Amino acid sequence: MQWISGIAKEIFGLFVDDGHFAIAIIVWLGVIWFLSLHILEGIGWSGAVLFAGLGLILLRSAIVRARQ
Repeated sequence: MQWISGIAKEIFGLFVDDGHFAIAIIVWLGVIWFLSLHILEGIGWSGAVLFAGLGLILLRSAIVRARQ
């Protein structure tokens, strides 16, 4: 049964290099989805806020990787 776990980890590793980075993106998408439905619905700023947040997540990930 361990070989199934090993295969699953290898397949996951093909698509996700940094787990924290992937989780941060998913959480940010959820936050923007919630905000766009409830707070930002008529304003039209959802795209800009989404872009800015993803940029900050990418910048943080790059800084962490550079330090390693």
